[in-house]
Amino acid sequence: MAPYGCGVAVEEDCLAVETSEPVGSLAVALAHAQRLLEAAPALAARQAEEILAVVPGQPEAMRLLGQAQWAAGQPEAAVATLRARTKTDPRDAAAWRLLADVLLAAGDAEASDAAHLSAIETGINDPLLAKAALALRAEKLAVAEAALRERLKVQPTDVAAIRMLAEVAARLGRYEDAGNLLARSLELSPSFHEARHAYAQVLQRQERPLEALAEADRLMALDARNPNYGMLRASILTRLGDHTSAITHYEDLLARYPRQPKAWMSYGHTLKTVGRRDDGVAAYRRALEQAPHLGEVWWSLANLKTYRFVADEVETMRAQLAREDLTEEDRLHLDYALAKALEDAGEYGGAFAEYAKGAAIRRAQLRYDPDETADKVARSRALYDPAFFEARRGMGCPARDPIFIVGLPRSGSTLVEQILATHSAVEGTMELPDLLAIVRRLDKPKGAPPEGFYPDGLAELSAGELQALGEEYLERTRIHRRTDRPLFIDKLPNNWLHAGLIQLILPNATIIDARRHPLGCCLSGFKQHFARGQGFTYDLTDIGRYYRGYVELMAHIDAVLPGRVHRVIYERMVADTEGEVRRLLDHVGLPFEPACLEFWTNDRAVRTASSEQVRQPIFDDAVEHWRNFEPWLGPLKDALGPVLEAYPDAP
Repeated sequence: MAPYGCGVAVEEDCLAVETSEPVGSLAVALAHAQRLLEAAPALAARQAEEILAVVPGQPEAMRLLGQAQWAAGQPEAAVATLRARTKTDPRDAAAWRLLADVLLAAGDAEASDAAHLSAIETGINDPLLAKAALALRAEKLAVAEAALRERLKVQPTDVAAIRMLAEVAARLGRYEDAGNLLARSLELSPSFHEARHAYAQVLQRQERPLEALAEADRLMALDARNPNYGMLRASILTRLGDHTSAITHYEDLLARYPRQPKAWMSYGHTLKTVGRRDDGVAAYRRALEQAPHLGEVWWSLANLKTYRFVADEVETMRAQLAREDLTEEDRLHLDYALAKALEDAGEYGGAFAEYAKGAAIRRAQLRYDPDETADKVARSRALYDPAFFEARRGMGCPARDPIFIVGLPRSGSTLVEQILATHSAVEGTMELPDLLAIVRRLDKPKGAPPEGFYPDGLAELSAGELQALGEEYLERTRIHRRTDRPLFIDKLPNNWLHAGLIQLILPNATIIDARRHPLGCCLSGFKQHFARGQGFTYDLTDIGRYYRGYVELMAHIDAVLPGRVHRVIYERMVADTEGEVRRLLDHVGLPFEPACLEFWTNDRAVRTASSEQVRQPIFDDAVEHWRNFEPWLGPLKDALGPVLEAYPDAP
C-alpha cells in the first residue's frame, strides 16, 4: 500500500478517488478524510486508520477516527479511540471536547461532564480556571466557587468562568443563581451553545418550561439533528404534558441514533405515562441491552409495580451490583430494583436490606433537615388561629377551579385523582410545582431574617396581594390544562404544609387529604426512589416524623377551619368504593357519575409511581402488605408515636 493510500473508492462524484493512487502527504490525506466525514463516515474511518498504520498515534488522525466512528454509528469504538488519545496526551483539549460530545450522545452525561471539564482544564492557561475545573471534577464545589469568583473579579466578562460558576450553582441546587449566570454568559456570547443548552436545563429545573422550550427551539434551529438538543426538547415537552410530540421526538432521535440507552429509557418513561406499558417495557429492555449497568432503567421496570423480574434478570442485577466501577446513582437504583424483585419473591428480609442500602446512599446525598419541617409545622400552627382567618374572610382569588389533593406520597392520592379525573367536570393534570414556586419566593424575600419569612410573613400581606397570588397560581398552571373542563387537579402531596396559604389565596378551592395507614404509607414511601424531592422518605425516623407533623397540622386546620378539608381514608375507599366516591364528589360539589367507579378505563396520562395500578380495578392487596416488613419497622413506630395508635380516628 502506498503511503496514506485511500484503499477504497468513494462513489460520490465530488469525492471519488482512485483506489491505488497515493495521496502524497499527511496533510492531503487528513484533508481527504475530513472531506469524507460527512458523506461517508465509514470510509473516513478507514482513511484515518490507514494514516495511523503509517504514523501511529498521529493526533489529528486519532481525533478524526473517533469522530468518523461516532458519525458511522459506532459510539463505543469512538469512545475507545478518543480515550486512547486523551490518555496519550491529556492536554489535547480538542480530543476531550469531542469525547464529551460522544459520551453525551451515547447517554453517559456524567462521563461527558467530566470530559468537558477536562477540556476546559486543558484548554485554558489561567491558573484560577484550571484550579476551578479540577475542583469541579473532584466535587469540591466551595473551592471551585472561590476560584471562579476570584477570576471574575479580574475579568468579569470571562464567559467560561461564568459558565463554570453557573455549574457550581446548579450542583448546589441554586437554580435561580445558575439561570442568571447563564443568561449573562449568553448575553456576552450568544453563540455559546453549551451555555444555552445548560440554560434550558436550568429553566426546566426552575419550573419555567415554556422559556426552556424557547431555548431548546433555538438550539434545534441551529442543528435539528443534534441528539442532545432533541432529547432536551423531548424532555421539556414531556414536562409540559405534550406526550404525543415528545414520543415523536424520541422516535425520530432513536431512528437516527439507536445506541442511546438513556434516550431509550426516557422514551420508555413517556410511553408508560400514556399507558403504553408493553412498549415502555420494550424500550427499557433496549436500554439495558446497551447499558446493563444503568440502574435507573432497572428501577424503572420495578417502578411499574406490576412488572415481575425473572431469575436471569435478578442474576444480572446482582452481577452489576458486584462491579467495583459502578457509580453511586446506578448502585442505589439497582438496590431498589433488586429489593422489589426479592419482595415479589417473598424474601422480605433480603428485600428490606436492599431497600435500606439504596435509601442510605440517597439520604447521604441530601440536605434534608427534619427539624426544619417540624419548625414550619409549629410556626404554621401558631399563626393560623380562627381570628387570623376570620380577619381575612372574603380575601384572595374567588375562583374554585383547583382541587388540591394533599397528604404523603404513596397514600392513595393517585387513586383519588384518577376517580375525580374520570368525572366530566374535572381535568387531571399532574403533581404541579407552582404553589411551591410561590412559597419559595415568599419564604425568602429581600431582607428576610435567616430563620425564614414563611409562613409568618403571610400576616403582612394585603388583600390585593393575596388575590394577586391566587391569580398568579391560576396563570402559572394554565399551561397544564388541555381541556375546557371547569375544575382541575393539583396532586402535589407536599401541599399539605401549605393548606393555610391555599385558604388565603384561593378560599374556594377544594382541599382533599388522602390518608393511608401510617405504617403502610410510610413503608411504601421508604421503598420508593423518587426522581427528585421527598427527601424525608429515605430514613424511617425521618418519614415517621414527617407523617406525624402532617397529621398534627391537618388536625389543627380541621379545628380552625371546620369542614374545609375533606379526608379520604384509603382503607375505607377500598372497602366501600361507591360510598366513598359519592361522599368525595358531594364535597367537591359535583353530581355522581357512574363512570367514576370505573376509573381504570380512563386513558389519561399518569406520571406517578401508581400509574399502572390505577389502570386496573381497585384491589386490597396493599392494605396489610406492611405487615410483611413489621420486624424492621421499630424506628418508624417510635417516630410516629401516638399518631400510630390514633389512626384512623385522628383528624
